[in-house]
Amino acid sequence: MKATVISITVAIVLIGSALVLARGGVSPADSIPANNVSVVDGKQVIEIRAKGGYQPRRSIAKAGIPTVIRFNTNGTFDCSSSVRIPSLGINKVLPQSDTTDIEIGSQQVLTLQGMCGMGMYPFEIEFQ
Repeated sequence: MKATVISITVAIVLIGSALVLARGGVSPADSIPANNVSVVDGKQVIEIRAKGGYQPRRSIAKAGIPTVIRFNTNGTFDCSSSVRIPSLGINKVLPQSDTTDIEIGSQQVLTLQGMCGMGMYPFEIEFQ
């Protein structure tokens, strides 16, 4: 009986650890926005790498400027090649290796939530 309880506990810990690693874990760097936003010819461009999730996970952009989210893929075969932004009705399958621009217009002050096709890999863009 005691061996069974120990085996079950070890299995739960291993499965939980595997799930955290599969999601990329949670690191302090995930909460720090990267310098991935630029303005080119009056249009704001937010660059996000899609492979094994989205990097950076959090971006800060300016509200009220026409905006493009630029997804960069390079040998992306996982579910992060399928992008969803439910509040904007966006569902887009990205190519395995290329750059894909998605125009989202001028956003008001809000936090836009996005994710992969399976909902495993989230990202957000905070418009200020």
